[in-house]
Amino acid sequence: MKEKSLHQKNKFNKGYNFDDLVQQNPDLAKFVTKNRFGKITIDFSNPKAVKELNKALLFTYDKITVWDFPDDNLCPPIPGRLDYIHHLSDLNSSEENRTVLDIGTGATCIYPLLGVAEYNWNFVATDIDLDSLDTAQDIIDDNDLDAKIELRQQFNEQHILKDILEEEDSFFATMCNPPFYKSAEEARGANRRKSRNLGNNAIRNFSGNNNELWYVGGEKAFLHNYLYESSLYKDKSEWFTSLVSKKENVESLQKSSEKLGVKEFKIIPLSQGNKVTRIVCWRF
Repeated sequence: MKEKSLHQKNKFNKGYNFDDLVQQNPDLAKFVTKNRFGKITIDFSNPKAVKELNKALLFTYDKITVWDFPDDNLCPPIPGRLDYIHHLSDLNSSEENRTVLDIGTGATCIYPLLGVAEYNWNFVATDIDLDSLDTAQDIIDDNDLDAKIELRQQFNEQHILKDILEEEDSFFATMCNPPFYKSAEEARGANRRKSRNLGNNAIRNFSGNNNELWYVGGEKAFLHNYLYESSLYKDKSEWFTSLVSKKENVESLQKSSEKLGVKEFKIIPLSQGNKVTRIVCWRF
């Protein structure tokens, strides 16, 4: 069986050239080392090294020269995030509508940045956390992308699309990377397991504030809320999509989608390294 890899259009699907990446981000240099096999790499259990690597990857785009955010926020892995953007492009049958809604954009504003850099799309990006939106707006301003990316705050934690959508909105896709965990305690336990697996009990290679990591009821509750609200605004977006980390949540979502009148339901597998996840897509 052929090993799954990044999307064929993904510019990082052949691995990393660390000499070139250090040129893009000189701060990466101090983290680059040789492993015991003589391969040039970084320590992926070191959050600072991971952050500088992902900055370097992002700076390979001419349109993005600044990407600063607090260490408390998740540092997204650029190749995997870019895969989501390429798969959305595969779904888009219209050259006219090039606008995407990004739910829970976070402080890094990563999906809008990649969508603009790769395809020159327009974005409306939402979040419930004002500090995250302030940081995202700084990134947008520093890269002169105000004309391409509009931020909106969701004031009601119970809602995902409601209170965000405006009358004139029309998207070819809505995208989302939902919180995984049911509570702060569950998130902390997962962090400890991940640190042990990386052989490092002192630090972890990802952070995350509350709304990035957990949602009451977990990923399943978030997805079902999103699915239900999409049925209320079915004409606003051609496709509604989301990353889904837990395989068992896909079947549950598909059954509910049939009851809500979804006409097409697609599952796109994603894989990077040992991690396997998927994008679930539906339309009415």
